[in-house]
Amino acid sequence: MTTVRTIAVTGILACSVVLLAGSIVNGQTKTIPGEMITSTVTVEAIEQSTRTLTVKNDKGIYETIQAGPDVTRFKELKVGDKITVRYYDNVVVRLKKPGEAAVDVDTAALTKGQGARPAGTAATQRTITVTITALDPKASSITVKGPNGYTYSRRVEDKKVFGQVKVGDQLDMTWTEAMLISVDPPKK
Repeated sequence: MTTVRTIAVTGILACSVVLLAGSIVNGQTKTIPGEMITSTVTVEAIEQSTRTLTVKNDKGIYETIQAGPDVTRFKELKVGDKITVRYYDNVVVRLKKPGEAAVDVDTAALTKGQGARPAGTAATQRTITVTITALDPKASSITVKGPNGYTYSRRVEDKKVFGQVKVGDQLDMTWTEAMLISVDPPKK
């Protein structure tokens, strides 16, 4: 999940600046729908002692996955099982009102499936406040600075954004990621 999250954070920051292209007024929010990525692999081998699975995707590529202790139904997996992972993310950006306190909140939840087969959902949500540090109308780009001192610049497609925001404005960015995992027996 950490690798997926790192990739997602970079992509979300890139997308979030595009969000500014809509009509923004203090306190108004704008949601950018994320994408749903679905991948299914087949369990090719299982090593119970090391909690390791060898899986093969639809292109014939093999990977090894080690299941952590939080995967409590590992012993129920069988060679031939199909594991489907659905990944979803979305971003909401809100222009903060002047004087509103900054936020930096990170939450996560893991929900185990209740069905006959192993399944579960892992979700994270992060809200941070960023400050607009530069606007470049010629390049149609915006630069923001966030917690931990990171700085990020991105081209904005809609030039009207430059009339709606200014250097020093603060934005709350909330991104949500969810990964749904299900296991189905092989079709006979």
